[in-house]
Amino acid sequence: MDITTLKRNFIDRYGKSASDSFLYFAPGRVNLIGEHTDYNGGYVFPCALNFGTYLVIRKRDDDLISMASLNFEYTASVNKKDIVRKHEGQWVNYPLGVLNEFIKLGTELSGMDMLFLGNVPNGAGLSSSASIEIATALAINELYSAGLDGIALAQLGQRAENLFVGVNCGIMDQFASVMGKKDAAILLDCNTLQYKIVLLKLGDYKLIISNTNKRRGLADSKYNERRAECEKAVEYLRKVKNISLLGEIAEDEFYLIDQQIPDETIKRRARHVVTEIKRTVDAVKELNAGNLTEFGNLMNVSHDSLRDDYEVTGIELDTLVMEARKIQGVIGSRMTGAGFGGCTVSLVAENQLDNFIRSVGNNYIEKTGLKADFYVAEIGDGAKCIETF
Repeated sequence: MDITTLKRNFIDRYGKSASDSFLYFAPGRVNLIGEHTDYNGGYVFPCALNFGTYLVIRKRDDDLISMASLNFEYTASVNKKDIVRKHEGQWVNYPLGVLNEFIKLGTELSGMDMLFLGNVPNGAGLSSSASIEIATALAINELYSAGLDGIALAQLGQRAENLFVGVNCGIMDQFASVMGKKDAAILLDCNTLQYKIVLLKLGDYKLIISNTNKRRGLADSKYNERRAECEKAVEYLRKVKNISLLGEIAEDEFYLIDQQIPDETIKRRARHVVTEIKRTVDAVKELNAGNLTEFGNLMNVSHDSLRDDYEVTGIELDTLVMEARKIQGVIGSRMTGAGFGGCTVSLVAENQLDNFIRSVGNNYIEKTGLKADFYVAEIGDGAKCIETF
């Protein structure tokens, strides 16, 4: 659906008004390496995609906030004083959580008409939820002159998901959606929020996103479970080192004190986090040095750690990765996102793209019974207002 059709749908649903309407866009993201490290205070390396969430919004003269989406049948119309009420299991909790955070900051909201359209594959692990949050947050910030900068908007989006939706996500998804730059990725220290924009000089290679098309039904509950396991590891390690996050331990130091963790499962969870943080930093160094083969190798090791130590992959993701690695011209392939379904990201020679999509797709169907979707990743800018009408 194009933007003209979206705007026409908005008018058809809400009618014409003397008030200006605004069209906003916030991208989804793909994380190239650094998985399940963000909530542990470690490094991540995401980039914004050229697909995400569009939001048409305008102010009303009353206190009614109306929300609809062209992706879902569920709609909501709530009084601005009733925003704190959750809609169990519904997509509207993401924008409602954002509005609730602005109210906490003292922002005086009016009624609004809001129509969303997302072209991020739902449930694919490419941050459709964060793109909804950031599209809403940027729109409210500008329409009501709240004065938040990009990092504050990312933090607000994270709080909305943690406190209102109930998913204990880190800040990576929201940060990438706000701060992304075209043809670049972000090396982000999730503890300090210091970051570097890193140009993606991929030469004759392309990033291919492969969607398992398995809905991530376990993702939220297992995500919170993994986070609790990491907190338990910190509790054990704190007996010998004053830390609050696993990201505060270097890999070599971890191996000197890991015997403090008596539970082998908890130890493996911690080992993944600590080694993944180092892999992420090393991968960016290799990328900057033009060593794409080594960057791809670190992507491979990352997936293997997520499979064996963190146990968040599953047969679908593992099959896509295994089949990808068989293709000549593939120098790296790994899961991306929370896991338990969703997507992989692969670094593929440009002259092998058609062969990759055909061969991996056919073998995936044969081994899982599911049809994968493939996207050549185009790296775009962060959230923005597209137009006023």
